Parts: sequence; structure tokens; C-alpha cells
Amino acid sequence: MQLNIIGAGLAGCEAALWLADRGVQVDLYEQKPTKFSPAHKSEGFAELICSNSLKAERPDSASGLLKIEMKMMGSHLLDAAETARVAAGGALAVDRDVFSTAVTEMVEKHPNITIHREEVTALDESAPVLVASGPLTEGALAQAVAALTGDHRLSFYDAVAPIVTAESLDYDKVFAASRYGRGEADYLNCPFNKEEYENFHAALIAAERAPLHDFDGDLTVYEGCMPIEVMAARGADTIRFGPLRPVGLRDPRTGHRPWAAVQLRAENTARTLYNLVGFQTNLKWGEQKRVFSMIPGLEHAEFVRYGVMHRNTFLESPKVLTKQQFLADHPNVFFAGQITGFEGYMESAASGLLAAHQILARLQGGELPPPPAATMCGALLDYITTPNKDFQPMGANMGILPRTEEINAIRDKRERYMALSQNAQDAMRAWTEEYK
Repeated sequence: MQLNIIGAGLAGCEAALWLADRGVQVDLYEQKPTKFSPAHKSEGFAELICSNSLKAERPDSASGLLKIEMKMMGSHLLDAAETARVAAGGALAVDRDVFSTAVTEMVEKHPNITIHREEVTALDESAPVLVASGPLTEGALAQAVAALTGDHRLSFYDAVAPIVTAESLDYDKVFAASRYGRGEADYLNCPFNKEEYENFHAALIAAERAPLHDFDGDLTVYEGCMPIEVMAARGADTIRFGPLRPVGLRDPRTGHRPWAAVQLRAENTARTLYNLVGFQTNLKWGEQKRVFSMIPGLEHAEFVRYGVMHRNTFLESPKVLTKQQFLADHPNVFFAGQITGFEGYMESAASGLLAAHQILARLQGGELPPPPAATMCGALLDYITTPNKDFQPMGANMGILPRTEEINAIRDKRERYMALSQNAQDAMRAWTEEYK
């Protein structure tokens, strides 16, 4: 059995090592040092760019649960992370250079992996191939991906709005309604009075913005995704007549139209996550927490994703990707990593592991069902392959895990998350045992 893998980032290396252990002859293609992306500096594999933190390890956290599931699936990169660990309290943080060196050595020493230090400019569909080229895929390879996916490939300066959990909202203040009562109450609304709005507006325009990465270059701000702080700086009423316009809404507490209103749109079908409509932003994450918590009803909001603005390339996965991580119209072309919409370092590695399991099944003449949606890996796969007209990448978070009535009845948040984690672990253990 033989497989080509394009990209030696976290997803590509995780997939290569897992498959090679099972006798697959892997040809791993990495363009460095022949060509570097604007973000990468090192010749090593699995290069961490923006952070050395691989996030929390607690089993009642989303990141900790993801790592537990990855261990069950046979992760190699978690072993490399242990060798590169640095003190960081309850988080897994690593020395980036030591981590990259450890992964590179694992890959280089594996007898079933052949490394090709060259740029890939075309995709051969005659046999299975795994594309794990990352969120900065560009040039000829990006054009080859675009040729296979048509218009369903996104590559732009991406201004993304924050997402909060439904259970953290204050429903004494937030109310469900669509403007003018049209259709079902598809939105939740956070109503401001005049004083609340003026205080919020002042804090918003004074908040500190995040610096753009060098690889983002000169940012072009599109009117269709204007950062909320940029829009607010244009005038005191700009956002009140824009994304915060209250027309057609009536606050049931007062019986009157609010001075302004932030609308929240369901991010998933279970309505456990909500997106702040029109709140694309480049504020620093701490500032987002501080300022957006001034929105009525969001005082204690749990943010599972903060807004970001950066250059990003990813598939519009709900339209083109199957749950087995291959293109529906090109079944020999598999994808893994952040190019699929898995957001984050460990998420990217987990995506590589998931793709590796699917590819081995294909090479052996079968097809593997994805992990159950009750697992973090299964929930992420479900998210990136479920129709969503406003699809954006997503990282691990407890909000995407399905709830049972028993779990919803648990009042203590930490106990509730622990129950979700235990359910996920049990489901992943059963899946790996059944299909190992």
C-alpha cells in the first residue's frame, strides 16, 4: 500500500506516522526549504508559528478531551510534545524548536516514509492522496485545489466574528425574535438602552487592536466584512444604523423598540452556539472579552472562539467534503488540517489522524464510519460537513458536543463538562475498539 501526502505540518506528519506504522509506504512532500510560505521560517516539520501553547489538558476542557481522544487514536505528536514540554500550569506548552525537531526526527527515521523536499504543483487523482498543506496554501497547488472544488474554496483576508455558548447567556435580558415578526424567531437579540449603547460604543472605539502577522501583509478591509471597531469609529450612530439597528424589534421587557440591538445567530443546528452577527473584529482577545461582555445578556458569556482577522485559505467543506474527509466529486483526494476548517494546532493534528484512519480503510478496500458526534473529533467533523451558509473554521469547544437531558440537568458547569467529556471518551473508546 502506498500514499502521497502533501504537507509536513501537524496534520501531514500525524497522518504519515500513523499510516507508516501500519505498513503503508508514505511519500511525504514538503516544499521547505525549496519554497517557504510567508509565515514559515524553519526547515523543520510541524512548525508552530503563532504560539507555543497546545492549550489545556484537563479532561473537563475541550482541549484536554481532544488530546485524550487523540491518544486513543494513536497520536505520535502528543509524544513529541511531551519531549518538548515547558512549564505552563494546566496547559500543554512546548519549546517550538524542540517540538519541531522531535517530529522531524520521527518522520525522517521511519523506514516506511520517504521525504520529498519539493513543491507540489498538481494533484494526481489516480490513487488516494492526502492534501494537508495548511491555511496558507498558495500558488499552483491552490489553483489545483480550486480546479477540483470550483468556487467552493475560500482565500481572503478573513474577518471572523466571535462565538458564545447558548448556556452562558442571560435570558432575562436576551429575547428571541425576527425583525417585524417575520418567520420564526431565528435570532436572539441583546437590547441596549441609550446609556448602555453610548458606554459600549466608547469602549469599542478605544479598545486595543491586535497587530497583524507579517504574513498577512497589507490588509485589505472589505465593506462586506468590516471590523465592528472600524465601523464604530466612523461615527456614534454608524453601527446603530448598521448591524445593531433595532428596527422591527420590540423588547418584551419594556414593550418598546430598543435604542440598539446586537443579534445572535445560531452557529449549529443544536443551537448550543451563537455567532455575534456583524461583529467581525481585530480586537485583542482580552479586549473582546472585556468590551463584548458590556452587551446586555453577554455579561457572563463564554467565548468559544474570539474574532480574528488574518489571511486564511480553507475549503467550504460543508459543500465539498464528506465525513470521510475526501472530496465528494473526487473521492481519491482527501484533505486534513486547517485547510478543512479544523481551527488550531491540536485540532489540525487530530484531523490528520482521522484522515489516516479513513485512508487506511480505503487502501484496504473498505470505508470507515466517522467517530460518533458525541466525541470531540466526531463533533468537529460533523460541524465542518453540515450545511452552513456562513461557514467558518472551528476549534474544539464543549458547545459543539450534543447534550442529553441528563447532562442538561447538571447545574454546575464543571460537572456538566466532565459528564460531556466522559460520554465522549466512552464513545471514542468504543469506536477505536470496534474499528482498530
